[in-house]
Amino acid sequence: MDAIKQRRLSLAVNCHPGTYVGEYVPFYFCPRSVMLYLLHRGNHPDLTYREGQGEIIHLTAPLDAALEYAHANGIKWAFSPTNAGAYYTRFYADVADLDQISWEAVRARDFRDSEIKEGKQAEFLLHEFFPWSLVAGIGVQGQGVYDKVESMLEGADHRPAVKIKSNWYF
Repeated sequence: MDAIKQRRLSLAVNCHPGTYVGEYVPFYFCPRSVMLYLLHRGNHPDLTYREGQGEIIHLTAPLDAALEYAHANGIKWAFSPTNAGAYYTRFYADVADLDQISWEAVRARDFRDSEIKEGKQAEFLLHEFFPWSLVAGIGVQGQGVYDKVESMLEGADHRPAVKIKSNWYF
């Protein structure tokens, strides 16, 4: 959604003055995100991608490894307890504040309730770059994409585990 991408370029990450959401690599804390649901439905007027969720892959990485990498390399990181692209969200850069995330919402499968929907969109952000070496796993919806991903990884120095995770999809 181009409007969301543009907005993220102008939203300040207030715990790191002078940086903007669009400068960070975003990760959700969960599969089955609200955005994936929009892609699955394919009926939002602002969507430019309308191929559904079948080709979407989930890249997973341990939070502790990402934080260790950030600290060791002086890279800014943050998280938001709601959608990082919303004008009203707050940002944190201290692991002591992870309790600001509604973990119940993150784990929820039904997000029709507005508070659950907001909390499910919590994001982890790493400034400018996320190293491929930190990707620990790749979740795919079905065998066809599994085979494609395995083929792409053939001969790669770093080969995250690829697993069919149909329950991560709608």
